[in-house]
Amino acid sequence: MKQILSYPVHSVAPYINWIYFFHAWGFQPRFATIANIHGCDACRTSWLTTFTEEDRPKAAEAMQLFEEANRMLNQLDESYQVKALFKLCQANADGDNLIIDGITLPLLRQQQAKKDPKEPFLCLSDFVRPLSSGIADTVGIFAACIDADMEGSYKKDPYKHILVQTLSDRLAEAGTEKMHEYVRKEAWGYAKDENLSMADLLVEKYQGIRPAVGYPSLPDQSVNFILNEILNMSQIGITLTENGAMYPHASVCGLMFAHPASHYFYIGKIGEDQLSDYARRRGKSVEEMRKFLGANLQ
Repeated sequence: MKQILSYPVHSVAPYINWIYFFHAWGFQPRFATIANIHGCDACRTSWLTTFTEEDRPKAAEAMQLFEEANRMLNQLDESYQVKALFKLCQANADGDNLIIDGITLPLLRQQQAKKDPKEPFLCLSDFVRPLSSGIADTVGIFAACIDADMEGSYKKDPYKHILVQTLSDRLAEAGTEKMHEYVRKEAWGYAKDENLSMADLLVEKYQGIRPAVGYPSLPDQSVNFILNEILNMSQIGITLTENGAMYPHASVCGLMFAHPASHYFYIGKIGEDQLSDYARRRGKSVEEMRKFLGANLQ
């Protein structure tokens, strides 16, 4: 099953995780709580009183930024959309590889020593039925992005331009969140009875995980080439550079797993032995893979 979704900005805005927006502007998470209060003057004033006298100017600045961000979202809503694409694929695990629609996706496994010797060394393939079972499983692949023209808005106004850029990143992630909710409850349907608040969604209380390329459990950006081979991200306007970076910059892609025990984890540091094995499974040279995994090498 494959589906393309287009969302108006106002329909994905409720899925924005404002903590990351404010972080991009140098605000600590406590200032992002402005997004959780009612917009009336009384509630805003009450919110300000929760901060010390020393922090109130910063809180007032956060309040002003939040107002300007919402005004900008209303303006963007008039011209742009957020697009998402997903495919539910037949898949099985074959060791540290996933076989997805007949295409091999090599993955990495945790290798650093752990404090608890009984704690397993995880790989994303652990959450998929093994090929030896003879029974096919399902893995989802997704991509989401904003309209490319959105990133170029207000180039002559540096403040508004940066505001659009930081909102673009959040909208791409929010579109992914909305898409994933639809996949879980309807398209894939493994969580038909899910009934979570927006706060619960943003802290990932749902069943399953959605690791994105470049994140700790899927750190190799060049994996984008394999996912693109299966998904054809150009259908929603995403192109890849020669190094596998996505354009528009406010884009995200990755995998979806439904296993009840699936959870996020860090690959961390790997040794030369795994780097060599991974390069072999990818059909690439060790040096080529080294440039994509520099942060994970011991």
